[in-house]
Amino acid sequence: MTTIRRIARAPAEPLDELMAFLKAVNIQFGDVRRERAMERYVTGLLTDHPNKNCETLGEVLPGTNEQRLQALLTTMVWDEAAANARRVAVMRTLQTEGDGVLIIDATDFPKQGQHSVGVARQYSGSLGKVANCQVAVNCHYAERTIAWPVASRLYLPESWANDAGRRAAAHVPAEVVFKSKAEIALELIAEANRLGVRHRAVVADAEFGDSPPFLDRLEALGETYAVDVRRDFRVCCRRAASDEGQRAETLIANLPARAWRVVRWRQGSRGWLRGSFAAIRCWRMDGRGRRRIGWLAAERKLPDGSGQNKLYWCNLPASTPLERIVELLHRRAFIEQYHEEAKTLLGWDQYQGRLWQGFHRHTFLVMLAYSFLVWTEWHARQQVRLPGRPRGAFSPSQGSAAQVIGLDTSQDR
Repeated sequence: MTTIRRIARAPAEPLDELMAFLKAVNIQFGDVRRERAMERYVTGLLTDHPNKNCETLGEVLPGTNEQRLQALLTTMVWDEAAANARRVAVMRTLQTEGDGVLIIDATDFPKQGQHSVGVARQYSGSLGKVANCQVAVNCHYAERTIAWPVASRLYLPESWANDAGRRAAAHVPAEVVFKSKAEIALELIAEANRLGVRHRAVVADAEFGDSPPFLDRLEALGETYAVDVRRDFRVCCRRAASDEGQRAETLIANLPARAWRVVRWRQGSRGWLRGSFAAIRCWRMDGRGRRRIGWLAAERKLPDGSGQNKLYWCNLPASTPLERIVELLHRRAFIEQYHEEAKTLLGWDQYQGRLWQGFHRHTFLVMLAYSFLVWTEWHARQQVRLPGRPRGAFSPSQGSAAQVIGLDTSQDR
């Protein structure tokens, strides 16, 4: 992935482009000092300073200090949920292809101590083992050429949810109770729908795809979905109750060679991304033992190393081409890219506070900074005129993402 170059040092005066974006989002506290604190915080996230906590940002940002930045996260009166709704409304105004999906994924933040809200020994994908960390569930909007975060929620383990003392110390709201990651994901999807984020499908990894109640609820809500599943995912070749089902990997292993096709789904910086795919129409067993029809799809590596070995399930119609299934499934790359960039470039994983509200306000400000970059790139692309047939509103271009802050967005998406 190409390194993104950002502001080398924070200017004393706000960036005109950032102020235009914040004005479009219409985040107004009715207090100049609070509005200035937010502008300074977002500007700090956009710098190339390696540490992005209130203490270090207070030292490198002219016109503010650690106390004001910390107050923005903890004691100032403002509604981050309402502010996020306005941010999403601005992103929805960008003219795009209209073929978006909602991507659900969890990410973690390794922590050393025991007092940060939600921290516990649990599986850390970034470390590849059980470790001390926080986990957030995220919802992301992605088309083939544009993507931006919708909402995020911290996962609160049962050990936290049932501990009155720890809850009080971290200021966890009384209405927050233990919910599984799948339950949180469903709430984020409902929130996206309330915010008017139109989408064609929900995409998720196997942590959610292997949850029958999660898939059942999506179908009850009328959602189309395409998810990763594990090798022991249960499927049936017949709807009859006499078919006891089998592991998904067993059914795929028995497919003839002619069932496999090479499919490419997106052009990256090193050429087309491709793999070998097969799909079979069959039934899954839902959470109540009933059969639900859909597509069991499989991917395997090509001799040259392209692709990966994975299994998928989706409830797309029977008429859906294999190429469409493959392209939707691989939209997950957008949220993986967001997680990496939000942590390494925007300091998402560097929040050092212990409070529930502080974590979510910092997360919102990271989403706000990321959305500014997407918004700026979108407007820059509209100025590019290439020879030949007119391009779509957000078709790929060779232009930079946010030239004003030196952003290089050539990514292998």
